[in-house]
Amino acid sequence: MDSKLRRYCILGSMGVILLVALLVLYANQESQTPGGTQAELPQATPRTQTQEITYDEYGQRIGNDLSGFLRDATFFDPEENIWLEQKLEEQRRLSLMVTSVERDLRIQVVNFEGEPVTGQSFLVELEGQGEYKDLDQDGILYIGDLNSGEYYVSLQEIEGYKVPANPTRVQVKDKVEYVFIEDISLLMKTEDDIDVEAEDTGVQNADEDSDKTEIKKLQTPTSNSTVGIDVSKWNREIEWEKVKAAGVDFAIIRAGYRGSTTGSLVVDPYFEANIKAATMAGVKVGVYFFTQAVNEVEAVEEASMVLELVKEYNLDYPIFIDTEGAGGNGRADGLTVEMRTLVCDAFCRTVENAGRESGVYASRNWYYNRVEASRLENYCIWLAEYRKTPLYDGYYHMWQYTSKGSIDGIEGNVDMNISYMGR
Repeated sequence: MDSKLRRYCILGSMGVILLVALLVLYANQESQTPGGTQAELPQATPRTQTQEITYDEYGQRIGNDLSGFLRDATFFDPEENIWLEQKLEEQRRLSLMVTSVERDLRIQVVNFEGEPVTGQSFLVELEGQGEYKDLDQDGILYIGDLNSGEYYVSLQEIEGYKVPANPTRVQVKDKVEYVFIEDISLLMKTEDDIDVEAEDTGVQNADEDSDKTEIKKLQTPTSNSTVGIDVSKWNREIEWEKVKAAGVDFAIIRAGYRGSTTGSLVVDPYFEANIKAATMAGVKVGVYFFTQAVNEVEAVEEASMVLELVKEYNLDYPIFIDTEGAGGNGRADGLTVEMRTLVCDAFCRTVENAGRESGVYASRNWYYNRVEASRLENYCIWLAEYRKTPLYDGYYHMWQYTSKGSIDGIEGNVDMNISYMGR
């Protein structure tokens, strides 16, 4: 090929390449804009070197700058972080709850949620009386044998906590007032908190009165009587629909007990399940509490505990105090007749003052020998005597006639009762 022809070939190839390039460029422009013109891209807002920063009431930044914390010299320093410091201080803050029933003080060290703080040997000072230490570290101190009048209570400094700056003023009462204790829930425990074997030791003293005439079947209701049972954790799981179908009209359910050894206030682990299920099944309900109170103050505590537990329930039958032995070694087994009567009366008066109906449960021997029954007749009397016809010659509203009953829906023995209360 001569030089002239070669030049023409090169020029033609370059023209084809140029034409293809122009066609590709045109096609790209068409795909980017519906109108065939190049779309304008949004221009980025130029970032300034400094931005205005605002804060909320807790000292936290307001804005959408997600990397702003990198320019915050205090972000990783809790001592400079106002909000975090406020939260930590709140959690460390302690308060005192101080109440008096009769010539005494119950002092409770509580956290910011109102719960007792345990695991610390708190030291409180009672002005004019001295210092008292929380030796068992349960957050509760009891001071008795005080003269009535005004006192000031201070909590001493303790590492890791913020104590009240000013002392707490409290009025010590001269006479017991039979009224509901507002903070009683702080004293209530579950069986997980105690030695159950040592604390729940009630003994049915009515067994001493039983004879071969004891009736062990559910009786037939009459025009002036209804039949029922009383239950506690010892009856375990109960099928209340079957109990109702078997003819039971009412049930007296144990709400709790005071420990025979330490005096702890303990909720019966089956109480809530029993009262809810019995009510749903159409069984009328009342409640009872096994007492080991040794004075009127403790009786008011026991009544307050029951009132707290039943505050959401409508009861058809009274709230009973169950006074019986605790195996001979219970803390209340050795009470005098006078003090045991005062305990029962204080319990019932507290319940009545709260607008509820009250009663006393005891065996025939205990009504004769352990309490002055005549002083308790204003309350509902629930007699335990296991024989065909009771020998007790006093007036009673309910009769527990056996502890060896059997009924569909309950495994094992169950206590059975007749009520003459017309309900």
